[in-house]
Amino acid sequence: MKRRFLVGVDEAGRGPLAGPVAVGLVLASPGFDMSVLSGVRDSKQISELGREIWFETLRKLEAEAGVRYIVQFSSALYIDTHGIVPAIKSAVARGLRTLAVDPAETHILLDGSLKAPPRFMYQETIIRGDETEPLISLASIAAKVRRDHLMRRLNLRYPEYGFDVHKGYGTKAHRELIQKHGLCAIHRRSFCAIDAK
Repeated sequence: MKRRFLVGVDEAGRGPLAGPVAVGLVLASPGFDMSVLSGVRDSKQISELGREIWFETLRKLEAEAGVRYIVQFSSALYIDTHGIVPAIKSAVARGLRTLAVDPAETHILLDGSLKAPPRFMYQETIIRGDETEPLISLASIAAKVRRDHLMRRLNLRYPEYGFDVHKGYGTKAHRELIQKHGLCAIHRRSFCAIDAK
């Protein structure tokens, strides 16, 4: 049976000390012209401005060209309670439920070590898929941009940590601020054991 829909899946924020992990999913409907994605790259390979431009392109494609996307988050608390891998799996599963795709009619492309729930029988995990598959690259960009936007908003709540700059990653400045202020509610305590007082 021909799979009519194609879904690219990637995550952003696996390694930070604070904030959620984000999973992006981008769905292309039958007949979508993949050539319009020529030049898209993994979010880590392009600048912040470049990511914002591609994200805006994705939003236009959603309105005009039969593409849909969703970004799901798993919180720092969920990561501390269940672990980073289950947190990512949960976000993938929630994203696919939100897209409401039929497993029998959907081919899923996942980056790195990601997996979709077993009911999705047509799935491929592709090493460095964010570099070779445009839909995975777009999913990476969507996850990264939405997570960055969230971390900038969270910086308004916790301005003493500089989340708008480092987005929760374990930079020297961030580690020093943890030493000064301790942990806040969005820190991943299981990731910060050596940094917390």
